[in-house]
Amino acid sequence: MSGVELKKVIKKYGSTQVIHGVDLKIDDGEFCVFVGPSGCGKSTLLRMVAGLEETTSGSIRIGKRDVTDADPADRGIAMVFQTYALYPHMSVEENMGFGLKMNGVPKSEIEAKVGEATRILKLEEYLKRKPAALSGGQRQRVAIGRAIVRGPDVFLFDEPLSNLDAELRVDMRVEIARLHSEIGATMIYVTHDQVEAMTLADKIVVLRAGRIEQVGSPMELYKNPDNKFVAGFIGSPSMNFLKGTVMGKNIIIPGLDNTEISTTITLPKEGSNVFVGLRPQALTITKKKSSLKVHMRERLGGITFDYLQTNSGERIIVETKSDDPIDRDTQVAISFDQADVLLFDAKTELRLR
Repeated sequence: MSGVELKKVIKKYGSTQVIHGVDLKIDDGEFCVFVGPSGCGKSTLLRMVAGLEETTSGSIRIGKRDVTDADPADRGIAMVFQTYALYPHMSVEENMGFGLKMNGVPKSEIEAKVGEATRILKLEEYLKRKPAALSGGQRQRVAIGRAIVRGPDVFLFDEPLSNLDAELRVDMRVEIARLHSEIGATMIYVTHDQVEAMTLADKIVVLRAGRIEQVGSPMELYKNPDNKFVAGFIGSPSMNFLKGTVMGKNIIIPGLDNTEISTTITLPKEGSNVFVGLRPQALTITKKKSSLKVHMRERLGGITFDYLQTNSGERIIVETKSDDPIDRDTQVAISFDQADVLLFDAKTELRLR
């Protein structure tokens, strides 16, 4: 197994630069997730590691080898794509072993490797079936098995669950997490779904417009984001952001009836604007009346999301386990611990610490 290191990696298409000097180190055996909105460059970066996109400048190392200009077949990687790309006329067993067969691997060795992969992925009973007789989740497991039999140094996953329905996505997340635990390989996984990132990753790389915004463990990014973008992207539902104004050593929130927040951190000058960040999980609805109104309630069984609206038109989401009957347009108030408040500069959107 091997780690991966990117140094000052740049990608240009003609005069358009899409990856801007990325520096990143992924340790041996680590599960690293690239996450970000569509068009942020996460799939491009993954394809550069795979050798499917040329690197304009910078270097890429897998283990001790510089693979910047190496062919994909010589990089020691295996890639699982969004589409399964299985041969419809071949059985599960034949699909998984086909690449090895084309490389002249002995039949006995192919059988041993396919057998081990099917054991790991619990596909033994499906070996003789063809793809048309499999569910979407089973087909994706076959695609993963095809990668496993190659014995790569690094596994690359490019949004492998995007074509699955919600229930299968949950099942496959569990399968991929178990796979990583069992074989201990270095894995790089691309997704736009921050829930997948939070549940699978040892390390998350948050990307925006071809640049890394922050790198860290899921809980590091959740609890200690460097900027407003990361704070809003990591966590479900997204963090609430309210406009605030600096008044001395305090922050005034006009949309919350001029609620005051006191803080010991260094603030911008008097009258400056800031964003006040509050997680939905950190808020509590109280029976006190205020200018807040209930816009909608989203009941999901064990939890409820209450969508509130401030008198300035800002939206606030509150996560609660309560099933209290609250009607639309009811006036309510919220409470929160000031220790849970995160502050961001309104101009730079950087965290105020």
